[in-house]
Order: sequence, then structure tokens, then C-alpha cells
Amino acid sequence: MRDYLPETASQTAGPYVHIGLAPQAAGFDIFENNFSHILTNSHTKGERVTIEGRVIDGSGTPVRDVLLEIWQANAVGRYSHPADQQQEKALDPDFRGWGRSCSDFDSGVWRFETIKPGPVVGRDGRIMAPHVNLWIVARGINIGLNTRMYFDDEADANSRDPVLNLIEWEVRRATLIGKRQQRGNEVVYQFDIRLQGENETVFFDL
Repeated sequence: MRDYLPETASQTAGPYVHIGLAPQAAGFDIFENNFSHILTNSHTKGERVTIEGRVIDGSGTPVRDVLLEIWQANAVGRYSHPADQQQEKALDPDFRGWGRSCSDFDSGVWRFETIKPGPVVGRDGRIMAPHVNLWIVARGINIGLNTRMYFDDEADANSRDPVLNLIEWEVRRATLIGKRQQRGNEVVYQFDIRLQGENETVFFDL
């Protein structure tokens, strides 16, 4: 009698990931409430910003069927989650703090419409610079990838951030910095995620 079980075959997240997780991107209207890339409404507190970019593979080609999730603190630096016990900071009932986006099937560009978060107290009590957390999944990615985006106009806060300072080389820290642009009345942070090769984005093992 065999005393072990055979390993289950692995499979990447696709090509049907959009149908299950973001059906509207695949042309299906099957959910009463669809998950959205828009985290705000007209009453949300904070500076409105758009975060956009592309996921780029090792050959320099944009991945055109990637799915991303974002989660972040509100404008004063508090997460809408029971584990965040920063009682001195107010919750914002008009800010969801979580969103889901798919890259455009033609251009590969993804985007989130959100607000710029405030600084957050880390587990060790040290202040983390404003940032957003991102999770990436697509065909060819066996396990979802976790990374962060910091803001290039928060240089002082970034220089003291305990997570950024764990990254030894400055050139590697730079892969986590979104670049601010002004497009008419819209503030856009450009943040490309590189899966492999030169300037590969730093990913975290959570």
C-alpha cells in the first residue's frame, strides 16, 4: 500500500481568470455587483489620483491579460479592516480601500482611480511612507505576485520607510516608486511592473 499521495498537478491562472474574477472585462455580465477599479465616490476624502501602468514580461512585451488587485489605507493612513487598530485615525465610509482591475487587452495598460493614502503605522510601531499594495496574477504566473508602489513626491517619507530600507540597492528600491504626472486636471502616477529582466520589480514573499 502506498504511504503517500501523489502531488496534484499545478496550473496557472488562466485563460479563464477574467470570467471568474472580472467578468465584465471578458464581456460577461453575470454579477449583480461587479468589482471595480474605482475606489472612490464623490464624498471620499483625500487627493484624487489615478495609478496606471503596464505589466511587462522578460522580453519587454506588455502582458495584455493580467489581473491586479489593490488595497491601501485612506487619506489619514487607516485601513478599512478590523486588524487596523489605529483608533485615533478616522475611517472613511466613502472609501472602499480595495479594487480590482484588468489590463486593456490591446494596450496592456491597467489603471485604478483612488486617493493618495496617508502614512501607516507598521507592526513594529515605525511609520511607513504612503504606499499602495498590489497583487498580480496572469497566465504564466503560478502564484500571485505581491508588490508595493510608493510615491515619488514623498521622498523624505520614503527615505525613512522601514520596508524600502530593507532593500539594499537603491536601483532596486527605485522599482517600487510611482512617478507623478499632471494630465490636465488629472494626477496620474505611472507605475510599470516588470516581471523579469533588467529593472525587475521587487516582489514580496507574504
